[in-house]
Amino acid sequence: MAEAAAPSASYDVVIIGGGPGGYNAAIRAGQLGLTAACIEMRETLGGTCLNVGCMPSKALLHASELYEMAGKEFAGLGIEVTPKLNLAQMMAQKSESVTALTKGIEFLFKKNKVDWVRGRGRIVGPGKVEVTAADGSVSILAAKDIVIATGSEPTPLPGVAFEDGKVVDSTGALSLPAVPKHLIVVGAGIIGLELGSVWRRLGAQVTVVEYLDRITPGMDADLAKAFQRSLTKQGMTFKLGSKVTAAKSSKDGVELTVEPAAGGAAETLKGDVVLVAIGRRPYTEGLGLETVGVTPDKRGFLDNDHFRTGADGVWVIGDVTHGPMLAHKAEEDSVAVIELIAGKAGHVDYNLVPSVVYTAPEVAWVGQTEDQLKAAGVAYKVGKFPFSANSRAKINHETDGFAKVLADATTDRILGVHIMGPQAGEMIGEACVAMAFGGASEDVARICHPHPTRSEAVKQAAMGVEGWTMQA
Repeated sequence: MAEAAAPSASYDVVIIGGGPGGYNAAIRAGQLGLTAACIEMRETLGGTCLNVGCMPSKALLHASELYEMAGKEFAGLGIEVTPKLNLAQMMAQKSESVTALTKGIEFLFKKNKVDWVRGRGRIVGPGKVEVTAADGSVSILAAKDIVIATGSEPTPLPGVAFEDGKVVDSTGALSLPAVPKHLIVVGAGIIGLELGSVWRRLGAQVTVVEYLDRITPGMDADLAKAFQRSLTKQGMTFKLGSKVTAAKSSKDGVELTVEPAAGGAAETLKGDVVLVAIGRRPYTEGLGLETVGVTPDKRGFLDNDHFRTGADGVWVIGDVTHGPMLAHKAEEDSVAVIELIAGKAGHVDYNLVPSVVYTAPEVAWVGQTEDQLKAAGVAYKVGKFPFSANSRAKINHETDGFAKVLADATTDRILGVHIMGPQAGEMIGEACVAMAFGGASEDVARICHPHPTRSEAVKQAAMGVEGWTMQA
């Protein structure tokens, strides 16, 4: 047997994966004076989020929203234009923005003395990571600590094979060469609804098929109902409580066989493009976990205890371990894990990780839902305020939705905040701050908010907890 290759370089920390978890871990390590290498198999840094996820989808959401506004709302504002879609340019500006962001991370690596090692990383034993470059050359990195930050990939749908341009995952749906006549989205989660709304605005008929009898699992039920009403009003069609059992591709599109989830007669749905967006699964392929005695659980996740895998010097963060599969959760993990490695106190409060759906209207929430509080037997009070009564939203013709504050019936501590409306993703930050400091609904209610702003809806909802909402 050939002798193991000597390490080509040695580091305090080697991070496998250059997404929001991995690249932020590398930057934090550099800031704290640790020598760090970040291994990334893509040709660019930033992971799914920057390259084929959060960032390009926001570019298309923004552009498609403006396109629809130009066609439907500008005239009422006294701006007379007839928009014409240039899809190639819309895709080009998306790519330019993404490139600028990925180059930005390269700059931050240089600034913080982090080495970006291009290639596919594989653990080959305690403190050793093998990197296979695109040209097949192999090097070994030695590390005191290894951080697994390999993220996740789209979950495939049994019986439905991916096919370029016809049956696509989220990556494919971000780069379609033409607007589909009929887009079928399988899965009514955040990714499916965001991408479905992009193509609906650009002219596609959109049908969403969801196994559950509701959309956006995890969202407060009250909010989910209002959200579905809003999307339906915009032109999306929903088939809830339905499962896709087969797909047949032909020259002019894809035929899906759809059955009621509870059982019953099958029907056929035909579209030119099918987007499979039923969730994401941890990415652990070829990681060499067995060489350090780490085994994924039955769903593929790597268990952790304060980011420790159980193998000495091997840590895990982000989508590949438990918790919300969100870029900002991975970022929090990244800071905490490096601070623990550096001998500091790293911690993440997963109850305070906000979620956002970047549709129009946006939906955002943090903390507990009403169903969760009921299930836990917690007595709570509710304050609710509609954007139709908010001055700024009225002036801007953005009156769809509401803000809702849930607070402990005894202590008034804020337990959850749920917002559907314009800029909800920006406004939820206030709720995160208030909750992180153990704030009460009365604290938010009595803090002066600027007028006229949408944020006043959150203040008025907080006032509503004690029944003194003044603007509705």
